Amino acid sequence: MADELNGKKIAFLATNGYEESELKKPWQALQDAGAELKLVSLEEGEITALNEQELKPGATHPVDLTAEEASADDFDGLVLPGGVLNPDKLRLDENAVHFVRTFFEQGKPVGAICHGPWSLVEAGVVQGRTLTSFWSIQTDVRNAGGTWVDEEVHVDQGLVTSRQPDDIPAFTEKLIEEFAEGRHPEQARKTAEAGASPT
Repeated sequence: MADELNGKKIAFLATNGYEESELKKPWQALQDAGAELKLVSLEEGEITALNEQELKPGATHPVDLTAEEASADDFDGLVLPGGVLNPDKLRLDENAVHFVRTFFEQGKPVGAICHGPWSLVEAGVVQGRTLTSFWSIQTDVRNAGGTWVDEEVHVDQGLVTSRQPDDIPAFTEKLIEEFAEGRHPEQARKTAEAGASPT
């Protein structure tokens, strides 16, 4: 399993307040599978996780590119970690939302866990898709035209979603499969059918 993603370049999009395990564990798994990884965020420097149980800062991670600098053209896939604050900040940033949407327009695989799908809702790519998430945002998913399911991991034409940190093993396994498989033309078609970006 050490070379499944050799030659693949994967972006992680996150900012301050991310759920540490949802970035760290998939990052390690994809790196072990041979992928080249870059952290894209809103600003240069580093980002800090939030321990939501203790409401105090967690680990930090260096930023490789800002969302303004980054282009989906340069990557084979995208991962959206959760945490409550992280995706809430990302969905307010026009560059981050555009970055997310472009992966769907290009039919490239995307993984989102926990509250990560908030960014998908904002990017206008949920309509007609089936996905899961942390249970508290299921109404947001449905209001955006998606079908919400309560599953450990769900895959819909290159879109991999999971609910919470306990689902990370299943999430990373499917991420590796989808990133190794590559582009999904059906994903690009569904995105085009969903209409123009709301931003």
